[in-house]
Amino acid sequence: MKETFRKLFDKVKPAFGFLTNKKATKGASITYQVIWNLLLLLMITAVLGTAFAGAAGAGYFASLVKDEPIRSYDKMHKDIYNYEETSQLYFADDVYLGKLRTDLDREEIKLENVSDHVKNAVIATEDEYFYEHDGVVPKAILRALFQEVTNSANQSGGSTLTQQLIKNQILTNEVSFDRKAKEILLALRLEQFFEKEEILEAYLNVSTFGRNAEGRNIAGIQAAAKGIFGVEAKDLSLPQAAFIAGLPQSPFGYTPFMQGGGLKDEAGIQPGVNRMKTVLNRMHSDGQIDKEQYDSAINHDIVADFKTKKDADPLEKYPYLTVEVEERAKDIMMGILAEQDGYEEKDLEADDELKQEYKTLADRAIRQKGYKIHTTIDKKIYDAMQKVKDDYPNYGPDKPQMKVVDGKEQEVTEQVQVGAVLIENSTGKIISFVGGRDHKSEATNHATRSIRPNGSTMKPLLIYAPAMEMGKAQPGTILPDVPLYLHPGLNRPWPYNYTMTYNGLVSARYALEMSYNVPAVKLYKDIVGQRPATYLEKMGFTSLVDVDYTNLAASIGSLEHGVSVEENTNAYTTFANGGKFVDAYMIEKITDKEGNPIFEHKVEPNDVFSPQTAYLTLDMMRGVLNSGTATSVKSRLKFGSDWAGKTGTGNNFEDSWFVASNPNVTFGIWTGYDTPKSLKTGGLNYSLRTNYLWADLMNAAYDINPKLVDPSESFKRPDGIVSRSFCAISGLLPSEACSKAGLVDTDLFNAKFVPTQVDKSLGTGRLVRIGEKKYLALESTPEEFSEPGMVLDPDYIEQLFGIKANPSDLIPKRDRWANVLVAADKLSENGKVPGAPGIKESGSSISWGKHPESDVIGYRVYKDGKKVGSVKAGDSLSFKAANGKYHVTAVDIAGKESSSSNVIELGKKEVEAKDKDQNTEEKPKTEDKPKKEEKPKDDKPTNKPKPEEPKDDKKEENPPSDEDNDE
Repeated sequence: MKETFRKLFDKVKPAFGFLTNKKATKGASITYQVIWNLLLLLMITAVLGTAFAGAAGAGYFASLVKDEPIRSYDKMHKDIYNYEETSQLYFADDVYLGKLRTDLDREEIKLENVSDHVKNAVIATEDEYFYEHDGVVPKAILRALFQEVTNSANQSGGSTLTQQLIKNQILTNEVSFDRKAKEILLALRLEQFFEKEEILEAYLNVSTFGRNAEGRNIAGIQAAAKGIFGVEAKDLSLPQAAFIAGLPQSPFGYTPFMQGGGLKDEAGIQPGVNRMKTVLNRMHSDGQIDKEQYDSAINHDIVADFKTKKDADPLEKYPYLTVEVEERAKDIMMGILAEQDGYEEKDLEADDELKQEYKTLADRAIRQKGYKIHTTIDKKIYDAMQKVKDDYPNYGPDKPQMKVVDGKEQEVTEQVQVGAVLIENSTGKIISFVGGRDHKSEATNHATRSIRPNGSTMKPLLIYAPAMEMGKAQPGTILPDVPLYLHPGLNRPWPYNYTMTYNGLVSARYALEMSYNVPAVKLYKDIVGQRPATYLEKMGFTSLVDVDYTNLAASIGSLEHGVSVEENTNAYTTFANGGKFVDAYMIEKITDKEGNPIFEHKVEPNDVFSPQTAYLTLDMMRGVLNSGTATSVKSRLKFGSDWAGKTGTGNNFEDSWFVASNPNVTFGIWTGYDTPKSLKTGGLNYSLRTNYLWADLMNAAYDINPKLVDPSESFKRPDGIVSRSFCAISGLLPSEACSKAGLVDTDLFNAKFVPTQVDKSLGTGRLVRIGEKKYLALESTPEEFSEPGMVLDPDYIEQLFGIKANPSDLIPKRDRWANVLVAADKLSENGKVPGAPGIKESGSSISWGKHPESDVIGYRVYKDGKKVGSVKAGDSLSFKAANGKYHVTAVDIAGKESSSSNVIELGKKEVEAKDKDQNTEEKPKTEDKPKKEEKPKDDKPTNKPKPEEPKDDKKEENPPSDEDNDE
């Protein structure tokens, strides 16, 4: 190197004349040595400096990335492709519903399905050396570094597409040398593992592109193409591709759409248009497009291509459904994720923090993993039911309610709300539901999330079916509907029926049909010690607490917290399924973005009741629609299935229910105010309003799918069901006395629990009637005023039912019970002779008023001193009389007879008038006949009318036709 420098020095000497003489030459030699030594020193210094700087730089770089782990291919692959993708929702049969709510709308797409214009535009704009570098461009890095050190105002990006992908998917957006060093290292490593096409595909799926026409944030080229221009990514034109390629630099500055959806104004759109032109210019400069393509694209009206019609947001069109599916999907994913980590459901229930942690992870998963969530909801039936719900005119009035709004209490109005669920019995599929009147005014899903008392719809679930399963009751079991004191904290009878009346001895079947509370609670009291609420657990009730297992009011729907419409309806499917409970569900399956199932629902029936109990319960509930509290439903339906169901009313008329099953489906409905208040109005009965809506909703489902909701078959009667006769007083086998009384009924029984004992409640006796009341006759009671009847032994009834009741309350007020008395029903005799009655003439009859003394049981009628009739106190107080003198006496229950009433003579005036008429008419006509010949004939009819009277008396003494009329 020194020799080279000398030769160079010799060449330049002639240029300097002062270097040609000796002295100068000697000086030049010295100069040369000095210069050379200085240059050598500089060179050594430079080399050493460079080496030192390089070593220092390398050391610094190493220090920045020392904590960055060495990532394997699998790890980097997972990280790079781990980007959020919006999950999609489906109705039944793969009918598309929409995308799940998320902060970022994204759809994954393969590179082969992306327009070449997009690829070229992105590379020309973001990384012109993409296909040449190994992950980083040193020149760009040095330029960016210099700009950073000098704090240059015009900084240019130094990141390649590879680096941007690393930043978005593995690192953060933090601005630091530490993060930048890691980005460079990982970019170099990524390029060793992946092809350029894989990196570009990932970048296009990751990048954010502002907002779509609905105002939702979008990421990924497919979501951008659809959301901005309404086309697939493969169909983007050159100007459209250029516009989208320019967005990542400032997604929300260049987006043409506002946050709430819809286009910005012209000034707001212009920055994005200008950026598009910049992209086109770079594409032309790089040779990606020719001049003709450039000119065409630069002059294209891109604004006209922007999507203006908003897609139907599932949350807007199907708010109740969308939110419900989200919640159920989160619950499913929570279980899956926890199980993957070794936890069980009981672990989550026992630890609220752990449960919340997995709930959060599950929410993130369903919003970011691009799942396809398939539901059981039939779109057509669901839509039809919403229309019926919206158009129904008979909900009842809105009512005022004080609520706190924005921190201030103010009066608002509340609508009558509705919740309804349609479930397929055999599978548990929720076919459709009605969540409420208006999601915007009240977002609570009243079908699945609202918990309310279920009134008398509880009776089959908690009383009658469990009692039959235990062998404590059958449809023909007799129950007392009389005032009972079953609540220890009350000094008045409880419970009471909705009619506020009592009905005596009734069968379990009849009590259920008419929804009587008293006999139902009495039966529940007899079995509550066996904890029948455990049956509710088996049928999916999830809100039970300890008090619900012992509180008698639970039997008529007053649970501590209540039950949802879904759970209540789902429980009824147990009867339709022959006693097996099938849990209702709404999500059929969840698949990942490749279509692989990560969850599929499995139908798992659980035994609750025997087939015999299930069928008998259904058969009893048939009567509710045929002759009970829901008779209005059948006439409202368009079709006639084999329905069995139950109505229900909450406390103070605050809730109204109806649930019914046929062999295919079960449909339940609830109506009420969100803040409990009475549904009673002066218009259409609240129960009818609910039942009519139930029928209208079922008719809508029938119009869509009659095969589903109107099966041709009926409920199948299982083996082990027999028909038996029983006495309607006790439910036991009929005695001869019960048969004579006409009180034998026939019903279905589980063969295991047919009655084996004979009824002993009845004996024969005689009774008297006063008005509508009946009393036992005394030994001294005249037989003429009594009649044969059956006498009920109250002691036997007390022993049979375990109650102390007023004996007269036990006898139902129905015709066939007319001749049955309770042994204790005796009329008190006042101990004195009755006073004489007063009679009067009424045409051809005599009549009198009711005797003022309460123990008078009848009246005797006398004519001319002879008794000619007896009239019971409960009959019409009159007697059809012939000519003669009449008087009447009163007789009390002890047989004492009063003195004679006043006397009335009938027929005297009529006889005198008849004699006068006959004498006038029979005067002889002298011109026709001799006077002597006619005189005897004239005397006979006029002078001898009395021989006819004894015949008349005999005739009227006991006229049967008159007695029948009096009865």
